[in-house]
Amino acid sequence: MSVDLERVIQWYPGHMVRAMRKIADYLSLIDVVVEVVDARVPRSGRNPRLDDLAARRDRVIVLNRSDLADPQTTKDWVAHFAAAGIAAVPTDGRAQASVARVATAMRVLAKDRRGTARALVIGIPNSGKSSIINGLLKRSAAKTENRAGVTRQLQWFRLKPNIELMDTPGILVPKIASMAAQWKLAITGAVPRTRYEPEEVVRAFHAWAVAQNPRTAAPDLETFAAARFSRRGGEIDYHNAAQSYIRTLNDGTFGRFSFESPDDE
Repeated sequence: MSVDLERVIQWYPGHMVRAMRKIADYLSLIDVVVEVVDARVPRSGRNPRLDDLAARRDRVIVLNRSDLADPQTTKDWVAHFAAAGIAAVPTDGRAQASVARVATAMRVLAKDRRGTARALVIGIPNSGKSSIINGLLKRSAAKTENRAGVTRQLQWFRLKPNIELMDTPGILVPKIASMAAQWKLAITGAVPRTRYEPEEVVRAFHAWAVAQNPRTAAPDLETFAAARFSRRGGEIDYHNAAQSYIRTLNDGTFGRFSFESPDDE
C-alpha cells in the first residue's frame, strides 16, 4: 500500500548551489572523502552528484544513526558497499566509541600519504555530519541542531597533526524524483519542516510500515493523535500531532526501521 503526497517535497536553496561549486573547486586538495548518510536511507540519503565528484578519491561511508536502523539491514548495506570497494562504518554520532571507528577507517586510508592528508566530510542535510566531526575532534567545533540547513559554509578543522577535515553544508539533489524518497527524506530530517505537510509524511510512512510488517509497533496518526492531541469538543490537532509523531519516531520509540535495503527494486 502507498500514499501519494499531495504536496511535492523539494528543497535546493542558493547556498547549496554555491557549496557544490566550492566543493568541486576544493577536490584537487582532497585525499579522503567521508560521506555521512542516515543509515535508514542509504539510497535516498545520498546525493549522486557528490558520488560523482568523489569517484576517484579514497572513501569512507558513515552509516550514521545506525541505532535507529534495523541491525541486519545495516549489515547488508555494509556488505553492499564493501562489494563496491567502499568502506562503510555504522555509527551512532552521539557515542564517542562509535565515532572512533570512523577515525580508524580514515587513518587506514591516510597512513601511506606523505605530509598532511585532507578529508572532505560530505552528505545531505541533517545526516549528522557536524556531530561526526565533533565526535572525531572530541569537542564541539561544528554547529549542530536537529534541523536541516544549519551548516552553510565550508570549514577546516585539524583532526591529527597529519589529518585535516573540511566540513561542508548538506546538499540535496536539485529534484527529489520519487514520492517515496520525498517522505523518507522529510521524516529523517533532510528537508525543513516548512517544506512539507507532516500529516502526509506520517501517513506515507505508516502505509509503508504496515506493508513491511502488518503488526508494526508504529501506530497510525489517528491513534497517536487521539491519545495526545484532542482539543475541546473532541477536535483533533493532527498537524501538531504529526510533528510530534515524527519526533517520536526519530527518538526510536516505535522501534528500529530501515526504509531501504540493498535488494529493493
